[in-house]
Order: sequence, then structure tokens, then C-alpha cells
Amino acid sequence: MRASDMTEVEQRARRRIAYRLLPFVFLIYIVNYIDRVNVSFANLRMSADLGFSDRIFGLGVGMFYVTYVLFEIPGAIIVERWSARKWIARIMISWGVVTVLTAFVQSAGQFYAARFFLGIAESSFFPGMIVYLTHWFCSYDRSRAIACLYCAVPAASLVGSPVAGWLLSVHWRWLAGWRWLFIVEGIPAIVLGIVTIFYLTDHPQQARWLPDDERQWLVRKLQDEMEAKKKLRNYTIRQAFSDRRILQLTVAWFVALTGSLGTIYWIPTFVKRLSGASDRTVTTLLIMPALVGIAGMLINAWHSDKTAERYWHTAIPLFSAGLMFVLLIVIRQHASLAIASLLLGSGFLYAYYPTFWAIPTLMLSEAAAAATFGLINSIGQLGGFAGNYGIGLLNSRTGSLGASFGLIALAYLLAGSMIVRLRSSVPAAAQNTVLAERPLAGSSE
Repeated sequence: MRASDMTEVEQRARRRIAYRLLPFVFLIYIVNYIDRVNVSFANLRMSADLGFSDRIFGLGVGMFYVTYVLFEIPGAIIVERWSARKWIARIMISWGVVTVLTAFVQSAGQFYAARFFLGIAESSFFPGMIVYLTHWFCSYDRSRAIACLYCAVPAASLVGSPVAGWLLSVHWRWLAGWRWLFIVEGIPAIVLGIVTIFYLTDHPQQARWLPDDERQWLVRKLQDEMEAKKKLRNYTIRQAFSDRRILQLTVAWFVALTGSLGTIYWIPTFVKRLSGASDRTVTTLLIMPALVGIAGMLINAWHSDKTAERYWHTAIPLFSAGLMFVLLIVIRQHASLAIASLLLGSGFLYAYYPTFWAIPTLMLSEAAAAATFGLINSIGQLGGFAGNYGIGLLNSRTGSLGASFGLIALAYLLAGSMIVRLRSSVPAAAQNTVLAERPLAGSSE
């Protein structure tokens, strides 16, 4: 086949795959993230109704991450070796059921139990989705594909914030609005879990919706990339786990999530206490970091793919968010400026997510990559426990938000420094893998 013909097939294949898969994975991740963090909006009323302190709420939120880590590694390997669509469908249906049941908690112990079982239900969803995207997108498209997936995180706020603001004000059939929040937002996960079984395709070889020439191109391209990685080094799972760069990446992810997951679950409370505004105003303000985050993710991922650079594109958003939280500590007595700094810092952060996850895909492939995604995310997600419990404890002990803002700022700045340091330890050949695999001239960008 002539180069011009190959380029035309490549263009059609990349476009068709993106249109088929990305809107759906974007949708299911929106539902996932709404169900994971709706407790942050519910807490505008829930803690007062149930008599929870900040420490109890922080510990309850953190319980999710204690169990979330249990099946990250085996779950990611299941996606690689068995079936992504069946495993993801199982996750969605089970987390939807647990979310609905969370509406009926009455005590701290029941709240802890609900979060405990939600962590088990959702475990391995995210690394499974990253593994799934590597089955369909070549290295030079991967950062943008992951960005489309990750855009669901801020988009979940665009959808979830106004819905939460409305539901918190209702009181139907003897149930408070925050209870209806869990019921209404848990049902879509169950429905989409059933749809997932029939809509997703596990591997390109099974894709009847791809024409033969496009399917053959994609299978061959992905195989060529895999062989190129193996020439650099063909890792086993054990070797990947013991690689110093993977361990550095894991620690950086843990530190970053200590700050980011703490921010995500506490930001409605932060805004409420800084502003004294109504629940509806708070949920409306939280649309701002979502809009900033979507723009930042797409622009940063596009520029990262264009320049084939991952490390600085990961570190700079972390540094920017960290500096905004440092500024927040200084100006927190000035409500309007403090809220603006909080919202912008929370929005800037989102841009680092897709480029971070493009880094391990340059080093590893197949089962080693799947297991490593699970390892990085499982240990990193413990930052969700550390950050949330730490913020709740600091708030209770100090009676002020300043210490919590300092913890978040330190986490972002430290994580960014770790990524920059990791860059200097990566061989130039590994850093330039994406450049070597850029599309032929004339192919779509």
C-alpha cells in the first residue's frame, strides 16, 4: 500500500475510533465522578443533620480510598487479559447500587461502611479505563484521548453542581434533599453499566464497526509500538514494580492526590465558610474551576502531543495550583480574593492529569503496563485518605482553614518538583518515543 493510501486510512481510522469511543467513556466517567464526589455537596447539609464533625466527615470520605486500593492491580490486569467491557460494567452496576444505599445512612458507622463498600465497588475503574484506551489509541494520540476521558472530572462539576444545588433544597417523601442526591445520581450508573456490555468492544480485532483496512492498520500500528517499547526494555510485572522511575512516579501521584482529592471533597465547604453564601450560590461558583479545568486539560494535552513532551506539561499545572494556594493563605481574610484564588487554583490543577498518565505508557506495554497503572493508582489513591483525613483533623484542631490550605499547597509544589526530577532520570530514547511515532505528514492532528 502506498504512503498516500496509508495516510488516508490512518485519518479515517483515528477519526472513527475517536467518535465511537471517546463520547461514551467521557459519559461514563462523568457518572463515575459525580457518584464519587457527590458526598462533598451532600455535606453542605448532611453533617449538620447527622451531627458529624469535620474529623468524622474527613475519615468517612477517606474510608473510600482504603478499600479502593484493594483491587486496582488485579482489576487492571483483568481488563488487559479478560474483558474491559464486562469488568467496567460490573463496576458501574455495583457502585450505582452502593450510591443509592448511601442515601439511607443514619450514623457515622453506617457512613463509614457505605464509603468502605463504595471503594470496593469502584476499585480499578480508572486504571481499567486507561488500559482500555491503550488498546485503541496510538502513542501520539494518547494524551488527547486521556484528556477527553479526564475532562469528565471538571465536566462532572458542571453537571453535578447545579443538580446538587437543586436537590439540596427539596424534601420529598420524608427524605432530605441530600439523601435524594445519592438516589438520583446512583441510578444512571446502573443503567449505563448495562449499556456498556453491549456498546464497548474489547480489542480492535473484534471491532465489526471498523472497516477491514482501518482495523488492520490499527492492529499493525499498535503492534509496532509495542515492539518498539520492547526494544528499549521488555519489562515483566515484577521488573516494572521495582523500577526506580515507576516508584518515583507512584510517590509523585500519591503526593499530588493528597492535595487534589482533599480539595475536591472539601471545596464546597471551603467556599461556604469563606463566603457564607447559600448552598445554591456555592454550587454555582463551583462551575468556574470546572470551566478552567476543561480548557486547561484540552490545551495542555494538545500542546503535549504536539511537542511530544510530558514532564513539564505535568509539573507546570501542579506548580501553578500550588502557588495559588500559597496566595490563598495570605489573602484568606479577603473573601472575594480568597474565593477567586481557591477556584482558579482548583481549576489550574486539572491540566496535569492526562499528561501524567501519558508518562508510564511511554515506558511499558501489555500486562506490565496494566499492572503498573493499577500500582500507581492504588498507592496514589491512599492520598485521598491522607488528604481528606488530614484536612478534617487540621480544621478541627486549629479552627481555621489556613493549615489545610498550607497542606494542599505543599502537596502540589512537592509533586511538581518530583516530576521535574523524574524527567532528568529518564533516558532520552524513552522521552523521544512519541516523536519517533508521530503520524506521517498529511495525517490529521
